[in-house]
Amino acid sequence: MRTICLYFEIHQIIHLKRYRFFDIGTDHYYYDDYANETGMNEVAERSYIPALNALIEMARNSGGAFKVALSISGVALEQLEIHAPAVIDLLHQLNDTGCCEFLCEPYSHGLSSLANEDCFREEVLRQRDKMKQMFGKEPKVFRNSSLIYSDEIGGMVASMGFKGMLTEGAKPVLGWKSPHYVYHCNQAPGLKLLLRDFKLSDDISLRFSNSEWAEYPLFADKYINWIDVLPPEEQVINIFMELAALGMAQPLSSNILEFLKALPECAKAKGITFSTPTEIVTKLKSVSQLDVPYPMSWVDEERDTSSWLGNILQREAFNKLYSVAERVHLCDDRRIKQDWDYLQASNNFRFMTTKNTGIWLNRGIYDSPYDAFTNYMNILGDFIKRVDSLYPVDVDNEELNSLLTTIKNQGEEIADLQKEVAKWHHKVEKETVKAFKKVTVKKEPAFEEPVKKATAPKKTATSSKKAAKKE
Repeated sequence: MRTICLYFEIHQIIHLKRYRFFDIGTDHYYYDDYANETGMNEVAERSYIPALNALIEMARNSGGAFKVALSISGVALEQLEIHAPAVIDLLHQLNDTGCCEFLCEPYSHGLSSLANEDCFREEVLRQRDKMKQMFGKEPKVFRNSSLIYSDEIGGMVASMGFKGMLTEGAKPVLGWKSPHYVYHCNQAPGLKLLLRDFKLSDDISLRFSNSEWAEYPLFADKYINWIDVLPPEEQVINIFMELAALGMAQPLSSNILEFLKALPECAKAKGITFSTPTEIVTKLKSVSQLDVPYPMSWVDEERDTSSWLGNILQREAFNKLYSVAERVHLCDDRRIKQDWDYLQASNNFRFMTTKNTGIWLNRGIYDSPYDAFTNYMNILGDFIKRVDSLYPVDVDNEELNSLLTTIKNQGEEIADLQKEVAKWHHKVEKETVKAFKKVTVKKEPAFEEPVKKATAPKKTATSSKKAAKKE
């Protein structure tokens, strides 16, 4: 039976503030709080809240037939908890329907999978724990930032215990093959791959409200018909997009949510179901391995990583950031860790792109890619100074790692010894109390009333005289 895998991503930019060269060493706060608050509130009101309400309604009205998957970056969750807690409430309501699966992704929505395996693993496992804590289930399927995937990345993801992964059905990789099958990683056959149908996905997320599009206006029955006429052996239709497409890229006035709500009924009429990624990778077998020697993504026409690492500015910033990755990974300073998450976000490198894609890019406070590079490098300069103050530059990473491991082991040994000492202290106190009770607690004799001896009455002088007169 043919099935639709519908997936939405939630991530929001962490806006950096204007940071000048002379701020380095004096100002360690890098963020534009006003822009972050207003940006999150806007997307929550225009997109997330109405879109999630629509998904909840669809799940409840379908009697469990409608299924959807979501993934949320860790930094987005932080911003939602601060600025838009109503969205968190709706996510819990959607989870309670039993019709939504929450996937895992890198906490920072960054590019660590392309740079440092230890950092990548750490933030993926941290995000997995957070999703389990929030929604009660440990994610079994993974999606990387912007669906970035390669054979090497697939191997790392499989080694962390994931059973499936979402990625792009890129033409340069697939060639004549169709994205409507389940594939598997060539380094780890146990990791199944679900490939995005970029045409059907972009028909909703990019073209739906475009009045110049040849298929405008698009109705749900027409869309489902496109799926229904596909070859019968093509059983899995993966439609992946950002949740912000519903309300931001495609305004609510275009009736995008009404289109979405009509999909389950139209699909049911054609015998087409909805499934979560875990259901698909559990039930269906892979038809073939997928060979992806170089990273691919769902961004731009090339479907590669050139939108983040395509020019010398981006590569310089990227290499400079990850030059301190091992030291940051070893440290436990909370502020350093949080700044690391925010500075890794892929949007920071996207603002530096010089590619002409024909699509306008909102660079926020930046006038040009060079402006974005300068501002980011100033912030990075201060951040690296803070990392160096914790771990001196003249100590290489291997030596530092060895020293920190020794300190950690000694700390654990001291903690174990303290527990042992505390245990013996408790035992001594217990034995002392027991001995004290033995010495001080004696059996008291039963109380007896003293017996009085019978005595003869005393003779007085008066009684003697009376006796003499009687005689």
